[in-house]
Amino acid sequence: MKTYKSNIDKLVLKKIKSDFKKVKIARSSDSYNYIKQFYSDDIGIFESFFLLLMNKANITTGYVKISQGGIASTVVDKTMIAKYAIDSLASSVILAHNHPSGNTEPSNADKTITREITAALGLFNIPVLDHIILTEDNGYLSFADEGLI
Repeated sequence: MKTYKSNIDKLVLKKIKSDFKKVKIARSSDSYNYIKQFYSDDIGIFESFFLLLMNKANITTGYVKISQGGIASTVVDKTMIAKYAIDSLASSVILAHNHPSGNTEPSNADKTITREITAALGLFNIPVLDHIILTEDNGYLSFADEGLI
């Protein structure tokens, strides 16, 4: 009989200081104003998907760019979203992506992926508080404000 020994003798959780700007998110406009800083001149060219990570007090603790695609879509991997939310010990998250077309209306694919991510993170008691669709010139749409989440 073979025995196996793990390379990990003990697991340590440790908070690492960073220069990450922490902001309290109280409404969709707070989310929009915070998230738009992650986009640059490419907001009107490529579709990109971000995950905003927050603590119990709705204060931002981090963010991650999940994907960058083409002019009309991007791949959103639910497993990667769950991994980042769990690894960061997020208490809640906000989803965000841009529409290079300037149209803030969510597509059926946007609504579907939001439901799927909400269900997946729900297994870990991590609520999806909102999904923000940003545009270069036409502002944003909040799934929460529109009753879509």
